[in-house]
Amino acid sequence: MDRRLLTEQIPAMRRYARALTGDSWAADDLVQDALERACVKWRLWLAGSDLRAWLFTLMHNLYISQVRQRLRQGPAPLELDAVEQEPAAPTGGGDEALDLQRCLLQLPHEQRVTLLLVTLEGMTYSETARITGVPVGTVMSRLSRARSRMQELMEVSPRPTTSTSGSAVAGHGTLRRLK
Repeated sequence: MDRRLLTEQIPAMRRYARALTGDSWAADDLVQDALERACVKWRLWLAGSDLRAWLFTLMHNLYISQVRQRLRQGPAPLELDAVEQEPAAPTGGGDEALDLQRCLLQLPHEQRVTLLLVTLEGMTYSETARITGVPVGTVMSRLSRARSRMQELMEVSPRPTTSTSGSAVAGHGTLRRLK
């Protein structure tokens, strides 16, 4: 096994895992599990083939298995004694900032994976199809739906400062005409 080839892929794996899981600790665990699996199954990788796609396929399949396992187990019970303080209310300004991570996590899993592989990791449709195990046409469809949904989620609706009909209203840095 050539460690250099493997270690060169770690930054991309971590970036994709963080975007996929939405949590840096879970992402690091996922990457570590994927790397362990890659070391165990190293003989299955064909030298000269795309190592990055192979590693992403391992990580993707491992992530799917973990999600399925969590769904079977159900949510972990929350111990009230373990909570040290009252949860704090969110601070102001949250609705003014675009929260890309939150929007990504609102996408259906299949769309989020496809969007991340193509846009964040720069993979081709055929590489993405190979990693996710679906036809290229399905990748294109999922990508289109994901982009449309992200656009909807990321749009900030302006808050009117005046409610007078027919007047110009400023809100969140935009100016529009009300009818």
